[in-house]
Amino acid sequence: MPSLNAPHSAPRSERRVIIAPSLLAADFARLGAEVAAIEAAGADWLHLDVMDGHFVPNISFGPAIIKALRKHCALPFDVHLMIAPADPYLAAFAEAGADHISVHPESSPHLHRTLQTIRALGKKAGVVLNPATPIESIAWALDLIDIIMVMTVNPGFGGQTFIESQLAKIAALRALIDSTGRPIALQVDGGVTLETAPRVLAAGADTLVAGTAIFAAPDYAAAIAGLRRAEAGLLEIPA
Repeated sequence: MPSLNAPHSAPRSERRVIIAPSLLAADFARLGAEVAAIEAAGADWLHLDVMDGHFVPNISFGPAIIKALRKHCALPFDVHLMIAPADPYLAAFAEAGADHISVHPESSPHLHRTLQTIRALGKKAGVVLNPATPIESIAWALDLIDIIMVMTVNPGFGGQTFIESQLAKIAALRALIDSTGRPIALQVDGGVTLETAPRVLAAGADTLVAGTAIFAAPDYAAAIAGLRRAEAGLLEIPA
């Protein structure tokens, strides 16, 4: 199982990029087969977007689906909660098989307490920044954060267009993470494709969430390998 504690603070050319296919783009009529195929294709994590139709304008799935999928896949389950309130459901998602649980600062009145709860459940704790959410919202909780996810689209739907302004946020977060010396994963979700991945990685991200770019491809392994080749191209991209 890939470790979350990859050398995220290593020089850019030495970082190992994590690929996390987003199940939201899969064929929901055959989810078990889809997660097995993604694992066989070389994915590192499985990204699971949980939406409640309240915090975001869409509804996806809950703990029961995650529990059912757990036996079909040995990959770390990277659960992104787009629900409010999130706190009452943290234990349910942990028990269902989540390995990482990421929340939005806006989904709870006490982010620090939420992160403490996730870690007390034995899970990696993540925070998700929407396009308009400032970095300052997490500055005083970095000691509790294992994953910072930058949304490069507005949350709620797959297949949206990449928001270019978020590249500066990714770069600023890279500098902040490096200053802490902690192995915090810097994840990007939204509009990640073969065209945008090199710029996202050049800005400092080390973890890519991709939905349509993988699940809409005829060959999942080739799609994942293509995103990995973006890592190889980093040396050709100016710092």
